[in-house]
Amino acid sequence: PITLRPLPSKVILVLMSFCFHHAATSCSKSCYCSESETNGKTVRCSNLQLTELPQDLPNDTRRMYLDYNALKKIPMNAFAALPHLVELDLSHNELTQLEPEAFRGLGSLQFLDLSSNKLVNFNAEPFDGLRARANLTNNPWHCDCNMQMALPRVDLEPASLTGIVCHTSEPEEVGVNGLAFLLSDIDLCVLMKRTTDVAMLVVMFGWFTMVISYLVYYVRANQEDARRHLEYLKSLPSSQGKSEESSTISTVV
Repeated sequence: PITLRPLPSKVILVLMSFCFHHAATSCSKSCYCSESETNGKTVRCSNLQLTELPQDLPNDTRRMYLDYNALKKIPMNAFAALPHLVELDLSHNELTQLEPEAFRGLGSLQFLDLSSNKLVNFNAEPFDGLRARANLTNNPWHCDCNMQMALPRVDLEPASLTGIVCHTSEPEEVGVNGLAFLLSDIDLCVLMKRTTDVAMLVVMFGWFTMVISYLVYYVRANQEDARRHLEYLKSLPSSQGKSEESSTISTVV
């Protein structure tokens, strides 16, 4: 009979490491991969009608092309397993939402293409920690005070933000529609500041009215107490006079 000897533990560890490395560096089933000494690994998942991001992306990917698909959102930590990524193309999708920390872990990213999507509201949270050049053109951006407050909080290259062209605005009459918001030099928080000022005035007026009402009530209450006290004092001399008169008569008698 043939006796099978168990493999040494070192050999098992080597095989496991090889399997894990192969799984981590092999190409995604639905995508095409290429590799060169200068550019590293490139993964192309373009024009595949993807509605979700592939889950089997190799973690040594340096360039990722997901353009011309049907992606509608980028979830949190979507690319956290791709720390070496330097270029990410998400253009020509159906993106309407970027969840907070969507690009977390992409500290090496140099270029991010989000052009030709359906992004409306700009938030700083998805770009937290991201220092890259971004293409934000051809999106129906809605320019308002929230956007104006969010822009200074991102670390994207300043030239990237010139790609935000206002499709709609709030308030509508400011005249930024069709203009690059960063170059419009218009304060969209004026209306909010005015609303805040009006609210503060209303609160102050209400507080002032309450104070005056309390003072009026306090004065009137004191006046009423003073009147009653005065009437009481007026009643004292008459009774005291009668007492003194009785005392005088008794003395004469």
